[in-house]
Amino acid sequence: MSVLIHERLGGGQISLLKINRPGSMNALNTELALNFIEALDEIEKNKEVRVIVITAEGDKSFCAGGDLKERKGMTEEQWFGQHRIFQEMYRRIRENKRPVLSVVNGFALGGGCELALNGDFIYAVPSAKFGLPEVKLGIIPGVGGTQTIGRFLPRAVALELLLTGDFISSDDALHYGMVNKVAPKEEIMDYAIGQAKKIAANSPLAVRSAKKAFTKGLDMPLGEGVDYALQLYARLASNEDRNEGVNAFNEKRKPKFKDVIE
Repeated sequence: MSVLIHERLGGGQISLLKINRPGSMNALNTELALNFIEALDEIEKNKEVRVIVITAEGDKSFCAGGDLKERKGMTEEQWFGQHRIFQEMYRRIRENKRPVLSVVNGFALGGGCELALNGDFIYAVPSAKFGLPEVKLGIIPGVGGTQTIGRFLPRAVALELLLTGDFISSDDALHYGMVNKVAPKEEIMDYAIGQAKKIAANSPLAVRSAKKAFTKGLDMPLGEGVDYALQLYARLASNEDRNEGVNAFNEKRKPKFKDVIE
């Protein structure tokens, strides 16, 4: 039984990655991380895939973080060896050119919370809980959580979660803008796939450029961010998709954008 189910939806334009370790609270182990890297490699080579959706099997947990049963008894060398694999997996999600949507179906704790935060949008069920309890284990979030949490939540709320290890409900996460929408499991999954289809219908190059301009611009002074976005805009204005989009609008038809990986 695969610990990661990879399905293609929306005519092949959406890759659905589903964690499949419900008996272990969908905790992250070495096998799962390697499967993620393999799947992301496959997606990167496939020009048809325009959006990635990450979720998990079961009704209790999205991902409970690192599998502490697997980690029990590890030597320091083994621990860091595994962690390098985790780092690579999360880097590929965080830096992915395609939009990454997470559908959180339960607990998203530690590395599970970081998994959702490394993507772009988060959708959640009402029972979902988010938390970074690493300080209770004598460590800190190790795959980006200390940096991403403050980009999703207000400073004081983010720091409180980091230092107490407390959880935040999906409703509170929605209130603070960390989560895009909260709804029952079947409804939220349909909604997320619907949003993914909307994104997939747009120009892939324009979507990737918009994501790039936004994410990189957050770390720049406003003027530099605007200048960087203008560089991307100029490239798009010289691209075939711009002509196709304008022509399709005037001809009252759906545009046929290029599948492109840059």
